[in-house]
Amino acid sequence: MSLLKDRAHHLVEQLADDELLDVWIVLSELYCDFYMLRATQACKQTLKPGDTLTRDEALRLLSAR
Repeated sequence: MSLLKDRAHHLVEQLADDELLDVWIVLSELYCDFYMLRATQACKQTLKPGDTLTRDEALRLLSAR
């Protein structure tokens, strides 16, 4: 892992400030996507049948209030 960090550090040093900002924007979006993907996968493992509503059940529940 240390070798990978060294390579990343070397690449970052070669970027100009405006390029670094562009890279940061892309990386932050990817991080958020990956975070949501992991959360979705974790939910799929813990949900059991009957824990969620179908679309029709949700609409009926909302209209009953």
